[in-house]
Amino acid sequence: MSRLLYTCAYDGLAYCGWQSQRGGNSVQDTIETAMSRILKEPVRIAASGRTDAGVHAHAQCFHADVPAACRMNAENWVAALNAHLPADIRIMHVRQVADDFHARFDAVGKEYEYLISRAEVLSPFMRGRVWHVPHSFDAAALAEALRVYEGTHDFRRFAANRGNEPAEPPADFYIRTIFCASLQEEGDLLRLRFHGNGFMYRMVRLLVGTAHQVARGRMSRGDLAAMLDKPLGGKTRYCAPAEGLYLHRVFYEK
Repeated sequence: MSRLLYTCAYDGLAYCGWQSQRGGNSVQDTIETAMSRILKEPVRIAASGRTDAGVHAHAQCFHADVPAACRMNAENWVAALNAHLPADIRIMHVRQVADDFHARFDAVGKEYEYLISRAEVLSPFMRGRVWHVPHSFDAAALAEALRVYEGTHDFRRFAANRGNEPAEPPADFYIRTIFCASLQEEGDLLRLRFHGNGFMYRMVRLLVGTAHQVARGRMSRGDLAAMLDKPLGGKTRYCAPAEGLYLHRVFYEK
């Protein structure tokens, strides 16, 4: 067997998320079906992490083991897989990796992008791809709120329950480091970037939704900082919608 690392991009609007589910309407199911048609045998892939229904990706990474009898090299897989995939899922790059490489466990960081449109009327071509917020809010205050998240913190108040959390999680279970949380204005479009060593379930959407409350004047930066300094309080209830979120990049040691 030869282990290959695939980088793919997808528009998540039509899918129930990345993770394989009963019914087969996930990104993972779609890719596995395409690979199985090429290899003429069942294939399982392992990704760097999950994305929820409606979330997009510029560069999701996954690995798969390909039989040694398969004569295609890594470069051949790009065209071969794309020929069997729908247009809203594209394989961007493939390379061979060590046999013990794991797309999830060898990842040392991720970068997410979140898009907010302040346009009074949203273009139909942006539907499902941005969070449309036509009411006024302070973009500078939003940028300042994002900087509160930078550093190493206990983010348990910014993590939704998936249902598989341990009954007694270890002390560092909710500890994450955000190296950079920034905002870039492009006219009516706001581009938020989060680069960290790891993110929990719905964490980025909760970070965005809560920072937006600061931008609207409904919460102060001090209130936001207190949620990090006092992690045993109640979880935030402000979750930005899925359609504005993109997995932008996955980082590996090399």
